Amino acid sequence: MAAEGHSPLAQFEIVELVPIRIGGLDFSFTNSSLWMAVAVVMATLFLVASARPAALVPGRWQSLAEMSYEFVANLVRENVGAEGRKYFPFIFSLFMFILFCNTLGMLPYAFTPTSHIVVTLALALIVFIGVTVIGVAKNGLGFLRLFCPAGVPVFVMPLLIPIEIISYFVRPVSLSVRLFLNMMVGHTMLKVFAGFVVLLGFLGGWAPLAFIVVFIGFEVFVALLQAYIFTVLTCLYLHDALHPAH
Repeated sequence: MAAEGHSPLAQFEIVELVPIRIGGLDFSFTNSSLWMAVAVVMATLFLVASARPAALVPGRWQSLAEMSYEFVANLVRENVGAEGRKYFPFIFSLFMFILFCNTLGMLPYAFTPTSHIVVTLALALIVFIGVTVIGVAKNGLGFLRLFCPAGVPVFVMPLLIPIEIISYFVRPVSLSVRLFLNMMVGHTMLKVFAGFVVLLGFLGGWAPLAFIVVFIGFEVFVALLQAYIFTVLTCLYLHDALHPAH
């Protein structure tokens, strides 16, 4: 059931923009699809525009692009190692996509795709399946050593191995839920306090308005932080796949 217009949850409602039905399946283009496309276009324009022309003394946009590039490159080097270099384009693209989805959702009347579990779970499953395939392709049966850490006493193994297997397959759930909840809860709180401003009027609405201003800054920080957390966990999972014995 669609959320009522005055409800803080109405902002998360999926709206069908272009209905597309193929073989009984729904492939409709929605507001979520639109804002994911906008995030891709904006990230691409940002990176392309900042690189043309490349200056010896970079301007603001070029500096931001270089900082983003170097930031993710450092994450890959520190958490994956030299072998992670070949996977840098994917990790950098993932970081920029999540970052722009999160931050564009702060604009008035915008939609935040990462506030929906179906989007964050799809991203998490791509990462989970990808690193698993990489780990098996590189290590073969040696990938199973990931569930049997080195240096653990043999008598502990029957208890530890099931725990390690469960924790491994829970990764996409924890990865997706963390991002989804942070985006949804923050936007819901902003909507609630915005309602207080309207309800209390000109004289009484200053306190919730001041809170909203401060909280918007905090939400921008959370948007950046969640893109970082998702990326660094991706790097750690990739490291485990490449080096299961560690």
